[in-house]
Amino acid sequence: MLNGLDIEGRTLLHRLPVRGKLVLLFTAAILLFLTSDLRILGPALAAAAVLFLSTGIGLREAFRRVRFVLFTVALVAAANYVFVSPREAAAVLCRLSALVLLAAAVTATTGIPAFMDEVARLLAPFERLGLVRAADVSLAVGLVIRFVPEILARYGEISAAHKARGLPVRPLTLLTPLVILTLKDADTIAMAIDARGFRRH
Repeated sequence: MLNGLDIEGRTLLHRLPVRGKLVLLFTAAILLFLTSDLRILGPALAAAAVLFLSTGIGLREAFRRVRFVLFTVALVAAANYVFVSPREAAAVLCRLSALVLLAAAVTATTGIPAFMDEVARLLAPFERLGLVRAADVSLAVGLVIRFVPEILARYGEISAAHKARGLPVRPLTLLTPLVILTLKDADTIAMAIDARGFRRH
């Protein structure tokens, strides 16, 4: 298994409490969806990119981490270009890309255990009401974050296998084997979790 997505550093974002990061991310998401003005969304995207790079991550590694999500964002923007308008497509591209980079900056500066602890604390009132089980939800969040680098590694392995066989490497052709391998890993981890009694039956 690979290491998590967090990297060592002493930047302001590294020192900010997890709850503060989540509140800022949630607030930024609301503000970005309240406007379609490119004069605001453009600088917001640039600021998100600067914030992500300021975590100490290299440019190549930064792109490697977000390229799949940005590819999806590009597809959504292309659909808006065809069915709505070029201006709306640009707004969608800037808005969603900024959110992706902000989220990536948060995950790059926060360890998985810290995320899980904070999620459990935030859900504690709902657990007392019997609505959720905070430990289960925090475990799910931790696994999602933990699986991201593993999925990236799987993609690299499948891409290398395609190249070795002389097959064209396209994201869409790699998607099916990637999904199958990911689901197999998920089943294995789910059985291990149940065997250790981490979840209710």
